Amino acid sequence: MSFVEIETASQPDCWRRAADLAQSQAAALPATGERIAVVGCGTSFYMAQAYAALREGSGQGESDAFAASEFPVTRRYDRVVALTRSGTTTEVLELLERLRGVTPTVAITADPRTPVMTSADAVVVLDFADEQSVVQTRFATTLLTLLRAHLGLHTDDVVRDAEAALAEPLPQGLLDCTQFTFLGRGWTAGLANEAALKMKEASLSWTEAYAAMEYRHGPISIATEGTATWMFGAAPEGLREQVLATGARWVESALDPLAELVRVQRLAIARAAARGLDPDSPRHLTRSVVLADA
Repeated sequence: MSFVEIETASQPDCWRRAADLAQSQAAALPATGERIAVVGCGTSFYMAQAYAALREGSGQGESDAFAASEFPVTRRYDRVVALTRSGTTTEVLELLERLRGVTPTVAITADPRTPVMTSADAVVVLDFADEQSVVQTRFATTLLTLLRAHLGLHTDDVVRDAEAALAEPLPQGLLDCTQFTFLGRGWTAGLANEAALKMKEASLSWTEAYAAMEYRHGPISIATEGTATWMFGAAPEGLREQVLATGARWVESALDPLAELVRVQRLAIARAAARGLDPDSPRHLTRSVVLADA
């Protein structure tokens, strides 16, 4: 069994621990009403998108999300939240250093033995969710669970949905699809982006991700027999029927969208296995991007 399989299966337990931790870490995390930015790279950037949309959508403060390399340094925020599993990513560390003494910062990381521990003003460590696989699964979903719990938006039902996502068979025929499009709305747009990335990394699948209402403005032209369109959360009215009319598969469920991401992780692992790929060590990728000449 690969590391990523073990790590994917451990997510319900990690989510329970993260939800319990949220209260004790409240002082380090953004307070209601603060204007914040959330930054990360790769998977962490997509989790930043989901968290920012959740926070602002629930009326808890203006919240922006940026790739760390694209942060608008002329803007002023009450706090910047940096998401970094490794604690060593060059773009994140450089940004934290640039913000030192200017904007309060907090980092969420998996490894307490890395430079981020002294680069941010405050640090939340989720070492129990760290991973050996290059491909992120449980750290990303665990940090989002921590943040959802801090916002008061996490329930035990989410964990039960994750357990169902791990136990139930994947929809038939997905292993043989030639292309996947993932759709989201609001906070689930970030999850759709992460789903597309996960499938690319682990199984070299052809994937795309869009805001659900934008899918009909061009991208639906790719849908045909042998492709799949996967919705996170409630679909716009009529979209399911339009996709099915193309001959493509339509995938959705009543699970919490974060639990639905677990199903995509499982599919990525299964497709990697079917293609003889190692999902723990995707080609051209490392655990952290450290730029020697940065």
